[in-house]
Amino acid sequence: MTRPSTARRLRAAAAAATTATTLATLAMTAPAAEAARRPAAHCATPRLAAGWYGDNQARLQQLIDRHGDCGPHRPGRARPVAVFDWDNTVVKNDVGDATMFWLLRNGRIRQPAGGDWTTTSRHLTPPAAHALATACGPLARPGAPLPTGTPEGAACADELNAVYGTAATRTGAAAFAGWDRRTTEPGYAWLAQLMQGWTASEIRGFAAAARTENLTAPIGTRQQVGTGTATGWVRYYDQQRDLIANLRRAGFDVWISSASPQPVVEVWAQGAGIDARHVIGIRNTTRGGTLTAHLQGCGSVPDGADTLIPYIDGKRCWINKEVFRVRGRAAGEVQPAARRQVFAAGDSDTDVTFLRDATALRLVVNRNKNELMCRAYDNSDGRWIVNPMFIEPKPRRTSPYPCSTTGHTDHDGTPGSVRRDDGGVIPDQTDTVH
Repeated sequence: MTRPSTARRLRAAAAAATTATTLATLAMTAPAAEAARRPAAHCATPRLAAGWYGDNQARLQQLIDRHGDCGPHRPGRARPVAVFDWDNTVVKNDVGDATMFWLLRNGRIRQPAGGDWTTTSRHLTPPAAHALATACGPLARPGAPLPTGTPEGAACADELNAVYGTAATRTGAAAFAGWDRRTTEPGYAWLAQLMQGWTASEIRGFAAAARTENLTAPIGTRQQVGTGTATGWVRYYDQQRDLIANLRRAGFDVWISSASPQPVVEVWAQGAGIDARHVIGIRNTTRGGTLTAHLQGCGSVPDGADTLIPYIDGKRCWINKEVFRVRGRAAGEVQPAARRQVFAAGDSDTDVTFLRDATALRLVVNRNKNELMCRAYDNSDGRWIVNPMFIEPKPRRTSPYPCSTTGHTDHDGTPGSVRRDDGGVIPDQTDTVH
């Protein structure tokens, strides 16, 4: 065996010294790193206010305790995501409706190009287009606002409101046809499409005016729209605003997903502490800074196809796209648990898909909607909770929800059984939380 050279001995000594220094550094920093992963000793978990049904407050508090900044499962992980529907989930009544009624009362809907109402929706039927052209055609040139808030424009206002609100003309003809019942609702989409010709900033101004009117109007107010009346008030649910605020204080990434127009929901969401960057609504394409009658797409649906909005399966796509940055066809598919919201809240069948995607807890506001209540009451995985509406709750449904027969609506509108993830049919459910 030969002896190591002086140079080699020096290199070995230097390496040993470096190793010793590294080990000492690790020994000093390990406790600090471990402490960073643990909640601080002074960490205080936000506490929810009262006003919930049954043990719902305790279940929601448990969610915050477990997944919030102070929770044992939180340190070192990404911020947990919570997603709320908006209309009749965070507020009582519908902000899209409130805006539509304001537009009609104030003459802010424009005559379509060439007076052709089929340019406002690819799903509008010929009878509906004819009825609208007859009622509205003589009132304004193409591109100009229609005087729907005046006596001479009342018939036009009535026709627009009938098509929007009932999906039928005033004579009862079907107003829309040929849409996928799991990815869009043409009446909801039509409101956004009727905003063509305005900028998003102008629409936010209209929505703000409608918001002020509806928040100051007494509960139960009816307003004049055309020759008829419509709901004229909206209220925030105090319990939901408190929940949102405490989720945010606890470090949750809180989002709104709504089938109302994007600029409208942005205005209302501010009142619950949610900024525009965390709002997902129906989004128009733009041209020269103004909104067009076409809509942005998601997943495999391109911009301008106008066949997918944040509605049932469309909500999953838009949440995956905007919150979790999933692109392409995969946005329409169920993602791994680590790329899904831990909490979701909704009130309608329109919310059922993104609620099912939530991994920890799902809050349902009971409005007697068949598919949603079938799944919530079945509660096959123990992660569903049901709360009555906080203002003017619905009465108890006297007959069971038809889960085993017609509770589910398929893509083509065919009714069928509501099924669990394993394919089993959910039996009919009794309404117990009201």
